[in-house]
Amino acid sequence: MIPFTPPSSREVGQDPTAREIEVLQLVSDGLVNREIGERLFLSEETVKSHVRHLLAKLQARSRAHAVAVGFRRGLIA
Repeated sequence: MIPFTPPSSREVGQDPTAREIEVLQLVSDGLVNREIGERLFLSEETVKSHVRHLLAKLQARSRAHAVAVGFRRGLIA
């Protein structure tokens, strides 16, 4: 579980990058960080970084909340 870190003011309100949306889609498919890393040829630490940025940009409290926000905003299907 990723501990809560207050979002930086720089990230809040920004749109997620294409790579972050790709990670969000895989999170919504139920993959864990290790599996996402394997699928996208990224280290697990890089995936964790993308997830942290997603949580900040979407102002989400958890991965599940980020997925819900992503669906509502039409970022993922």
